Amino acid sequence: MSPAGEALPQRGGPASPTGEALPQRGAPLPQRGTPLPQRGTPLPQRGTPLPQRGEPLPQRGGGAADGASERQDSAPLPRRTGRTRPAGRHRSPHRLSVASDAPALVIAVPGAAEADTAGVGAEVAATASASCPGVDVRVGYLEGTTDPLSDCLDGPDDSEQPGCVVVPLLLSPNVRVDQAISSLTADAGEHVIVAAHLAPHPLVAEGLHARLAEAGLVRHARSSGLSISTGGRGIVVLSDVGEEAASAAAVAAVLLASRLSVPVMPASLGEPVSIADAVTRLDMSGAASPALAPCLIGPEVPADVLKSLSTALGAPIAAPLGSHQAVGQLVAIRYGAALARMSLAAG
Repeated sequence: MSPAGEALPQRGGPASPTGEALPQRGAPLPQRGTPLPQRGTPLPQRGTPLPQRGEPLPQRGGGAADGASERQDSAPLPRRTGRTRPAGRHRSPHRLSVASDAPALVIAVPGAAEADTAGVGAEVAATASASCPGVDVRVGYLEGTTDPLSDCLDGPDDSEQPGCVVVPLLLSPNVRVDQAISSLTADAGEHVIVAAHLAPHPLVAEGLHARLAEAGLVRHARSSGLSISTGGRGIVVLSDVGEEAASAAAVAAVLLASRLSVPVMPASLGEPVSIADAVTRLDMSGAASPALAPCLIGPEVPADVLKSLSTALGAPIAAPLGSHQAVGQLVAIRYGAALARMSLAAG
């Protein structure tokens, strides 16, 4: 231990009394201004310079523009193909391709030809013909002596294949009309097949929307939102008499509500209580005065019935579906479904 009052050794000074030198740093620190050491290996450079702004783009086929060198290993760019819709499930269901010897399509129209002043039968037949080209399309009326359904049911008696497919011009079962069709087709023999009714189907809601828009009761365009808005006009979808008709109208009401984003309630002409209940529920939902949308083709219900109901409720009413193109397309769809069942039965 150093004697009291003796100075401590200074850094870099003479050796300590014991004769041992203080350790020194092995290398001096770099001074300001000395260049930093460089990496031993230079960074790799890009082999091909990037294209500069203003240079021409490569042309289709691999050729170079403005005298630029052509790459030997480049392949031509693929060409854009047309947006043709392939056959199969991507095709519209009402577009049919049938054999030349396919059975005739017979549209059974309720009522008499004289009562069809709007020509619903002929216009529906025209739309159905466009959906299944080459098929013999006929129109037969269940009443009267002009163009009766019985005259449209003739076919080859010696053929194993049915001669015609009868499509009722009805959205849903109607006891009176269905019994008349069944009686006439039974007399015609086994070569006549009766197809299903037209509803339920999304095309029904499309037709109802169109008829309401034509009457100025709703907008023409579909709604893009999912919420049900209040304050707009509510819709009562009126069905024919019967449970199946009411069920089909309920399906159409749901689809129509999604298209318009307004409250829609189904009701049956066979149950006046259901009509009153639908109007009450629309009032409770905050909707404005309701409008009536007949879920009907037209000939199956007298026009004065719908007019009287509209007057009693003080509600405007749209026209029935009638000859809307959706009806003709549905006729073609039911005809095609009947042919498919015949093919499965034969197989």
